[in-house]
This record gives sequence, structure tokens and C-alpha cells, in this order.
Amino acid sequence: QVQPVESGGGLVQPGGSLRLSCATSGRAISNYAMGWFRQAPGKEREFVAVISWNGRSIRYSDSVKGRFTISRDNAKNTVYLQMNNLKPEDTAVYYCAAAVQYGSARVEGYDYWGQGTQVTVSS
Repeated sequence: QVQPVESGGGLVQPGGSLRLSCATSGRAISNYAMGWFRQAPGKEREFVAVISWNGRSIRYSDSVKGRFTISRDNAKNTVYLQMNNLKPEDTAVYYCAAAVQYGSARVEGYDYWGQGTQVTVSS
């Protein structure tokens, strides 16, 4: 199994940028598709982005497309989420997750989860 650990969250002004990292331990992440989800207070956890094991296939939610970029470095067992032009509605706890099968936008499609990192977008 693999254990993701997120970092890089914080407070940023609207229009600003953050880069989240997801470092993993255990089994190599080259065996997994890796995804990012987020959960705002009082809301369900929602899909943000997913990247296939080799980085050749990527999928984004409509709400972040064109602003966020997911990438991975299998040699470092790390996944990244570059977030640009952040908006107050991006405020949430962001979670990294690993999936045996690529492509799911559902929480149930992921097998291993990190503890999350808080992102707050506010002036």
C-alpha cells in the first residue's frame, strides 16, 4: 500500500498561487493513478484532478480547468498540484489519494488517502 502526505497549504489572497505537494511512502506511486480532491466546510468531498501512473492522461474538474495543473515525479514518489488564479471558492481542505485504476472522479474510486492540507483564499 501507499501512504500519501500532503503539504504546501496556507493562506493566499485571491488571484494568488500555491503549489501543493503529496509525498508518499510505502509502495512506489508508479503503480497508481494519483488524484486530488477537496472538501469545503459543510460540503461533500469533490474531485479536483487525476493523473495516470505515467502522466500521459490527466483529467480536471470544470471548476479548476485552466487554473490548476497536476503533475507527478515518480522518481521522487511525489505528486503536485499547482494552483493559479485562486478564488475564495477554492478554500477547502485538499486531499491527495492513490487509485489502482485511472480515471475516477469519485471518492470510492480511490484506495489510499492522505490527511489533507488546508488552503484558504481570502483578502
